[in-house]
Amino acid sequence: MEIATTSPGSGTTAPRARLCSDAPSRSLDGRWRFRVSPSLRAAPEDWRVADADGWGVVEVPGHWNLQGYGSPAYSNVQMPFPVDPPHPPDVNPIGDYRLDFAASDEVIAHRRRILRFDGIESAAEVWLNDVLLGTTRGSRLTHEFDVSDVLVPGTNRLAVRVAQFSDATYLENQDMWWLPGIFRSVTILARPDGGVDDVFVRADYDADTGAGTLDVSVRVDGEAAARIVIPELGIDAPAADTLRIAGVEPWTAEQPRLYDAEVRTHAEVVALRIGFRRVEVRDTQLLVNGAPIMLRGVNRHEHRPRHGRVYDADVARDELLLMKRHNINAVRTSHYPPHPDVLDLFDELGFWVIDECDLETHGFEHVDWRRNPSADPAWRDAFLDRIRRTVHRDKNHPSVIMWSLGNESHVGANLEEMARWAKTADPTRLIHYEGDRASRYVDVYSRMYATHDEVRAIGEEALVPAPFDATPAEVRRRTLPFLQCEFAHAMGTGPGGLQEYWDLFETFPRHAGGFVWEWLEHGIAVDGPDGTSRTLYGGDFGEDVHDGNFVIDGLVDADRNPRPGLLHYAAVIAPIVVGIDGARTRVRLENRYDFRDLADVALRWTRTVDGEVVASGTLPTPPCGPRSAAMVDLPDECRTDAAARVADALTVEAVSAAPSAWAEAGHVIASGQDVRDGRPVAPAPAAVAATADVVGAARFDRTGGGLQSLGGLAIAGPTVGVWRAPTDNDRDIGDDELDLPSYAERWRAAGMDRTVTRLVDALTEGDAVTVRTRTGTPILDSAVDARLRWTALEGGAVRLDAELEPHGTWITEWARIGLDFVLASAPVGVDLAGYGPMPSYPDLRAAARFGWWHLDADELTVDHVRPQESGSRIGVREAAIATEAGTLHVSSLDAPFALTVSRHSRRSLAGAAHNWELTPDGQTHVTIDLAQSGVGTATCGPGVLPRYRLPARPAAISLILRHEPASH
Repeated sequence: MEIATTSPGSGTTAPRARLCSDAPSRSLDGRWRFRVSPSLRAAPEDWRVADADGWGVVEVPGHWNLQGYGSPAYSNVQMPFPVDPPHPPDVNPIGDYRLDFAASDEVIAHRRRILRFDGIESAAEVWLNDVLLGTTRGSRLTHEFDVSDVLVPGTNRLAVRVAQFSDATYLENQDMWWLPGIFRSVTILARPDGGVDDVFVRADYDADTGAGTLDVSVRVDGEAAARIVIPELGIDAPAADTLRIAGVEPWTAEQPRLYDAEVRTHAEVVALRIGFRRVEVRDTQLLVNGAPIMLRGVNRHEHRPRHGRVYDADVARDELLLMKRHNINAVRTSHYPPHPDVLDLFDELGFWVIDECDLETHGFEHVDWRRNPSADPAWRDAFLDRIRRTVHRDKNHPSVIMWSLGNESHVGANLEEMARWAKTADPTRLIHYEGDRASRYVDVYSRMYATHDEVRAIGEEALVPAPFDATPAEVRRRTLPFLQCEFAHAMGTGPGGLQEYWDLFETFPRHAGGFVWEWLEHGIAVDGPDGTSRTLYGGDFGEDVHDGNFVIDGLVDADRNPRPGLLHYAAVIAPIVVGIDGARTRVRLENRYDFRDLADVALRWTRTVDGEVVASGTLPTPPCGPRSAAMVDLPDECRTDAAARVADALTVEAVSAAPSAWAEAGHVIASGQDVRDGRPVAPAPAAVAATADVVGAARFDRTGGGLQSLGGLAIAGPTVGVWRAPTDNDRDIGDDELDLPSYAERWRAAGMDRTVTRLVDALTEGDAVTVRTRTGTPILDSAVDARLRWTALEGGAVRLDAELEPHGTWITEWARIGLDFVLASAPVGVDLAGYGPMPSYPDLRAAARFGWWHLDADELTVDHVRPQESGSRIGVREAAIATEAGTLHVSSLDAPFALTVSRHSRRSLAGAAHNWELTPDGQTHVTIDLAQSGVGTATCGPGVLPRYRLPARPAAISLILRHEPASH
């Protein structure tokens, strides 16, 4: 087996489209005999013919290192072995697969037969009946072998030797787990004499006339004649004809109109689903069917926590339906073509797709791109083979609007050759490659993680002529649409700054949207000693080279459960914007659909005062075409008529008027709110005198000045806090501050995680006690001075007037400024009036709506795989924090606050590497933040935007606290 070549695979037939045929086939999926050797030199030479009774068994499709043969490993850019192309390391697991099978009579009855592999990582040598068929390169690409003269009636023996690492690994260094094996299906296909061997459908649409043009290229066996049949359009014609069809309905991601078609010969019928559409660039805009489109996208990997990249049809459909429910309309197939059946789902459900070739040479970045295959002529054929297999397999799918040459492979002549071939083979689609910054051989200007300022500049440069001394490449680049194939990194608590990016995308016509990295987290699930499931990441399997939890970076977790980032992203990219005027007289609807009007949208409104729905109803949906706006009047009941105690909230929702493939009728597409602050009234002061350790129902620690109990509820605090348990984004360096340490390191250097509080004094003044403290940092002279005035109120409540003032010199911004309490028993849940129900932060709040929310204990924080700060709810006016020992009621008399309630202390969160390492301490940790820093997207992209940073500054709040005993 040769595993150190720069060539593509050998012995395969020409790549072709994936076709749905009525010809017989035989799946070879199932249990195969399997044995793994530590290296190629150690692998037995008689593996094809030796007795395999003593071998193990694996499931195909499957990855052998998820079935007990070795362990998975994760690295991002770093190669797991020396960069020594084209050589893999000597220590290189080799998996031998064997299957004895009987070909079906239906397959054997045909003279021509094909053996198809849909995915083998990373290189394979394939033998049938001890005849070498050839080799494979391109793990996520289809390889077919002609076995017409090798397959026999009765028993056949298929033997496949797979190398985990090979020369191909240098071209497949994508950000994901190394998972070797035959992980997609294996099939024997009968090929009828006179059958349809390949089809290429080009279905164009003229938006000016409404006419479609259909060109169908068919490669048939022998001299058979092929016809194209589309019953709905009354078409039954020779496939070689160019057909012009008046009045077709076009395909778009918003209205994915497909026509069922067949290509027929006397021997075979191939079923197709055709979508008429035209993709082009004009006046710096990305157009489909003559209209600009906006890509509301995600980067999608294929992953399941216990099966890796093995395809599951139900999981794939469910996750695409989940995307549709969250307003996502575009997918970049990062960084390889997905399972072929996923393309059918893209067509059916409606997604704009950037279909990416199975190519990434990112590991060469660590050696300054020396010997990068992209620029090495020796790899030319391998590069071309990969794009050919990508294009030919998926060329009949209307959802695919761009071919992407690959990802993060720098530059070089081989990439240019790929682009040239793809454009020649398929001029109906655009070419994408982010690495071509000069845009010499691509049709769109694509970037990753350009800052907000740069995105603005890119939008503006299309509005002015190029400088007189600009190069031809620069002039051309300025004519291209701009998109961000990755613009925010959904890792941990975040990503922040989504709304600010999207506002820019919507402002400048040149911008065609972007894609969040990434759709899902790639955690690997294993059973812990106690039998519960644990999620692991890089380094957890003993890898010497790994990138830790950088693979845990999705809008959904590994089981496709939404993270808060997905909810906020859905609100940011909502195709309808609902705005309520200040007088509550009218609603402005902005239709951001590119093709749809709002005829299928219903409007409903609700007015809630102090938690009670006082009025609700529906509104007529006004005529509103795509990319336009309309106004609708609100009824008199929407207006305020009396001052609320907490808030008066008017919410207008745009919902689906009818069920769809992904949602029931009434599914919320977008919403808008007008919230009027109430006028909270404090209970009257209690006619009791205060002492140094008692203020009404509050008992204080005489030595420290802090609470000990409130009405019998054991409670400690408040202490002043300016630190949070670092998020993933806090731990990384933002692209806008590459010369500075991460926020987490700056906070550590400033001592914010180790503050010490001392009591300055406690003074009794009639019915009140004023406690003054200084909370300072070790080593330095920075501190926060607190003046806490406690007053007894009627009904067992106390009033806390807190004034916080920075002291000394703070060397960095704060994470927050707040008051921390610890209740002595575990949390049961929270009821709050504020923005929710999901967590929110200053720069991550688009989905949060003001309401009266109930949160169970498991909903208080986010169960991140790597523990970190989470669970903040902003804009809270009042809250009831229920514990096993009783309920703490907290309300604000002036400014709203951000509330975080957790089972865990910040110190324990910061110290744990995995969520399953955390053990609740039996207490309830409550934080009332007067101000917070944003979260940013520094794991990839900019950190916290300046407007969301928190420099040291004064803060103040007036709170009412009251204990309600638990009912048993």
